[in-house]
Amino acid sequence: MATRRTLTAAALAVALVLPAGAAIAQEAVEPHAVDPIIGTEVQEEEASASVDAARVIAAIAKTAENVAIVRKTSNVAKVDIVFLSDAARTEGGPPPEIEVKVKEHEPEIAELRNEIEGNAMLFHAIDSRQILPRDVLAVEFNSTTPTAW
Repeated sequence: MATRRTLTAAALAVALVLPAGAAIAQEAVEPHAVDPIIGTEVQEEEASASVDAARVIAAIAKTAENVAIVRKTSNVAKVDIVFLSDAARTEGGPPPEIEVKVKEHEPEIAELRNEIEGNAMLFHAIDSRQILPRDVLAVEFNSTTPTAW
């Protein structure tokens, strides 16, 4: 009987605390914090990895420094997403010259993908196009517009 009262009291305490915590969390979301995330323009294009190989390889080579930029990025007007149609897993993966660079920079690319997952703006941009962070090969920053492949 005492155990039943203890469990009931514990359940009641949890029920009373949860709504208050949820309300506090909801109040923390400010419109000025959400607008840059949801309001970022996303431009998509399709390209051939073999045609864009030099640019993709250069971005992969700069992955370590781009990780730091992704970590610090909090507001951009636009994100470009380039689908490399011939580099998809269903097509056998990236061309050999890009695949070599991906393997060479594998730890940095894994870190980049983790940073994309942690960056609400960039994650929302790629997620809005049904792209998973694990499918991103590289990110390039030219001026203020990031490009993801």
